[in-house]
Amino acid sequence: MLIRYFGAAKAAAGTEEETLNEGPLQLDQMLEKLAALHPDAPEGTPVLSTVIGRSTFLVNEVAARDRSRLLGPDDVVDILPPFAGG
Repeated sequence: MLIRYFGAAKAAAGTEEETLNEGPLQLDQMLEKLAALHPDAPEGTPVLSTVIGRSTFLVNEVAARDRSRLLGPDDVVDILPPFAGG
């Protein structure tokens, strides 16, 4: 599955996107794997697990609120932390 990071999630992961070749996984299992893959972050940036805790998610461009949702290898998951601005 393709994981796309935005804002603080991109900074914490150190990449815009990556492919996770596992599955099927529930959304919460996939998020745990990503946090374990990226345990560190640049100075002044929260670690990915912290960012994930504040984020919302899209699966194939549709809001995913159920973290037990099953993901397949062709799914695209967007991690969207809160955005500042006005």
